[in-house]
Amino acid sequence: MKQPKTLKELAELAGVTSGTVSRALSGSSLVTPATRDMIVALAREHGFTPNATARNLRMRKTNTIGVVIPLGHEVRQNISDPFFITMLGLLADKLTGRGYSLLLSRIVPTDEDWLLKLARSGQSDGIIVIGQSDQSAVLDRVAELYRPLVVWGSHIAGQAHCSVGSDNFRGGALAAQHLIERGCRNIVFFGDPRAIEIGQRLEGCRSVVAKTGGSVQFNVVPTHLVAEAALGEIGKYLRSKTHRPDGVVAASDVIAVTAMRVLAEQGLAVPGEVKVIGYDGLPLGEHTMPPLTTIAQDLEQGAENLVNIVVQRIAGEEIHSVILQPRLLVREST
Repeated sequence: MKQPKTLKELAELAGVTSGTVSRALSGSSLVTPATRDMIVALAREHGFTPNATARNLRMRKTNTIGVVIPLGHEVRQNISDPFFITMLGLLADKLTGRGYSLLLSRIVPTDEDWLLKLARSGQSDGIIVIGQSDQSAVLDRVAELYRPLVVWGSHIAGQAHCSVGSDNFRGGALAAQHLIERGCRNIVFFGDPRAIEIGQRLEGCRSVVAKTGGSVQFNVVPTHLVAEAALGEIGKYLRSKTHRPDGVVAASDVIAVTAMRVLAEQGLAVPGEVKVIGYDGLPLGEHTMPPLTTIAQDLEQGAENLVNIVVQRIAGEEIHSVILQPRLLVREST
């Protein structure tokens, strides 16, 4: 007989049914040890390898995790953004280590069914969403229907979706407190609070400033996460001498680096005249001049938690949100 290429052909060679061959090769206890050993030996003798794709279709498994980046509030942001690149690299390593492939989607939401369509597409066994953007209601609704879903982002009391992320309120408070301790009395926050994470960072800043009894001036400038757009917004604000701050809290490291560029172009020294602190703890902060002080998120642990939770939820376990603690990483920009 020719070399078997399908389960049916191997079954004919072994004198059993295709189902018996399938169960034997998967190690099922429903097949007697003698029959299983015979089928495994035949498979090895003829170099037979089961078709993984066909097997996964029968088992309704893809061994793939969908990783989704929704850009509801920041449609111009690219996957090449340093934060996304860092997180995607970590997730790819963790997923590969667990035997999963990664299926990446960049979504600009045009309706409220975008996530439900992905969940029902059958393209993946579970979904990791990077960032809540302004899509919290969509995430909550789909989380009630689709259990193997986990989101990188903030945890808000009462939310339905499972999230992993840092305590953004505390991170914002750490940033403002650090600048005040460094002597700053006129602080500006650059970021777009429509995104849940950034909104919480802003509230953390405000909570600390409020405790100063009015001795610290605090302003908020809605700022894009995309460097090209942020450049003009920051420049416009800083060109006004009445707005000249002595401290900057940036909602991301990318915004912080952009702010330092604008300050340099306007002849303002960092940290001598203006102190700057970022948020995320990305590797790029080590290579700026001066090196960037930042609120570091533990992205390595975050990626580990995201992968562990989605795999556990695929298995039917009920896993709850994880809140990681940010830390102040002091460098030379403050």
